[in-house]
Amino acid sequence: MLYHLLYPLHTQFSAFNVFRYITFRSIGSAVTAFLVVFILGPSFIRWLKQQQIGQVVRDDGPETHLSKQGVPTMGGVLMLTAITLSTLLWADLTSGLIWVCLGITLFYGGIGSVDDWKKIKKKNTQGLSARGKLLLQVIGASLVGLYLHLHPVYDGTLSLPFIKDFHPDLGWWYIPFAVAVIVGASNAVNLTDGLDGLAAGPVMITGAVYAIFSYAAGNAVVAHYLQIPHVLGAGEVAVFCGTLVGACLGFLWFNAYPAQIFMGDVGSLALGGAVGAVSIIIKQEFLLCISGGIFVMEALSVIMQVGYFKMTGGKRIFLMAPFHHHFEKKGWAEPKVVIRFWIVSIILGLMALATLKLR
Repeated sequence: MLYHLLYPLHTQFSAFNVFRYITFRSIGSAVTAFLVVFILGPSFIRWLKQQQIGQVVRDDGPETHLSKQGVPTMGGVLMLTAITLSTLLWADLTSGLIWVCLGITLFYGGIGSVDDWKKIKKKNTQGLSARGKLLLQVIGASLVGLYLHLHPVYDGTLSLPFIKDFHPDLGWWYIPFAVAVIVGASNAVNLTDGLDGLAAGPVMITGAVYAIFSYAAGNAVVAHYLQIPHVLGAGEVAVFCGTLVGACLGFLWFNAYPAQIFMGDVGSLALGGAVGAVSIIIKQEFLLCISGGIFVMEALSVIMQVGYFKMTGGKRIFLMAPFHHHFEKKGWAEPKVVIRFWIVSIILGLMALATLKLR
């Protein structure tokens, strides 16, 4: 909105020329999203308390989590508000890619909000059925995959980190591949969101990495130099990534240990879906396995635990899954687990950026 209102005035006021630059608007979107969460956070937390919208803690989890019972949840609503407002303010709204990013984020947020609300009403950890939730996620992701596949700029080819001359073409199979990436990312972030600040930190780091890749992918000269796929209009996605970074940073102010608010499924499903969609849009799907390695590790820990449990008739690999609970069971304090996961996420983010030159 600011881009459309102010940039046309650059012919009369040269200062408004800065709105043409994606870097300036990406920073502006991050700062705006942060301020929205930071300013509205205290009053939103009070409102959640008044409405008794509190966390429902599972009985079989770590004993230290029992104190989290009743802490305000569904903070993802605040994050989605910040992401939406900031995107509308700073992005070029004629870009279809921006609407794809915002649309899938809000759609997945809607799924999460229904899931959260059912849990709160029932006073237990059972919200939407797993099958129903997955079906809705697949529908949303399928629309994204179909839109991109029918878009004249896109094809079914894949880009692999560290490999410059191998680009397999999936054709129409790219649509189910896109679905797997978006749904997988959404659920992986959801699994990670189990400790104070654990999910918001890695999402913020991954969002920053993808902001850089989006800018590079949208610039033909830079993309050619770095030997990454050039996607017309992808630079604008960097503005959206900026909103993810800012919203997560603002949320961490209240979500850091001891948390005053939790994001709930409305936040985790939406953020995961957003990151997954961005990876598809800029043709850096496999990079998510590196920059979002924490999410991959958490999801794999659950798959391994469940599979091994069924195969051995009750034996476990980890003391508890997802993986972060394993360390809690070993006696690590919650802040220690979170900070160390953040450290790993930063290292993985740097490794992802290194792939720009390692082709």
